[in-house]
Amino acid sequence: MLLDSIYIIIGLALLYYGGDLLISGSLRIAQAFKISPFVIGATVMGFGTSAPELSVSLLAAFQGSPEISIGNVIGSNIANIGLVLGLTAFLVPLTIEQKILRRETPPLLIATFLILFLTWDNELGRWEGILLLAGVVLYTWRAFRVKDEPSSTLESEGGYFINKGIVYQFLLIVAGLILLVAGAKAMVEGGVNIARAFGISEWFIGISIIAVGTSLPEIISSLMSAFRGHGEMALGNVFGSNIFNILMVLGATATAKPLKVLEVIHPDLLFTTGLTCLLLVLIRLEHNLSKRDGVILLTAYVGYIASKATGIM
Repeated sequence: MLLDSIYIIIGLALLYYGGDLLISGSLRIAQAFKISPFVIGATVMGFGTSAPELSVSLLAAFQGSPEISIGNVIGSNIANIGLVLGLTAFLVPLTIEQKILRRETPPLLIATFLILFLTWDNELGRWEGILLLAGVVLYTWRAFRVKDEPSSTLESEGGYFINKGIVYQFLLIVAGLILLVAGAKAMVEGGVNIARAFGISEWFIGISIIAVGTSLPEIISSLMSAFRGHGEMALGNVFGSNIFNILMVLGATATAKPLKVLEVIHPDLLFTTGLTCLLLVLIRLEHNLSKRDGVILLTAYVGYIASKATGIM
């Protein structure tokens, strides 16, 4: 048991530093190509911070734990909105241009409702996985076609190899991915062993402990973005990460190994759909995410975890 706990702690540390390296390199590459803050958040950071979920879900699927594969994505998406944006907005109110919100709302809603319908029968087959992967290609192509104002403030950002060229930034990305894969393996092994030892549902482990662990890059990057004046980047990070979690993570996992879950996942699917809609409503009401909105999102997340822990949901 102690060894498994150490595995989880080591896994969390590797995921954190791996995500940090990956984001640092990705931001510099994005800056070199003059990409706008929201697009940086929704694509480069969204893809990068979804790498832990991809690693965890793939490894869990091949180790015979499909509940963790799907539960990790659903739990991470809930954590991204309730915990990441809730905490970030509580500390630093976030704003976004309405034209960007109108443009980026449909992809998030489509991905959210798509996974609701595709996994309602507790299965995600190979052809459904291919459909999701096609969606991520379309989303990425669409995102990079957008012509917003590029960010000029990234030049003052911190990070690794700040004054180095593109090759060094790619090396950071490779190093980050290696750490993420290693951290994912440690977390899956420790999490599954502890769940089985205590008789705890692997689904609950997936949607809570592992989901929060793999959301650490989103938490750190969103908070850093918001405190440095890149509120749209923080929002884009969560929008993009949730879309990539569904389309890329579950798409790649189901394509590699079709998933069949024995747990009752309908309440979780409905909750993540409802929480996504709540987020969009809160942003539209005041054209931003205020401190009060952050409290609402955090309360929803805490309530969700408490209901899972007590068996209410």
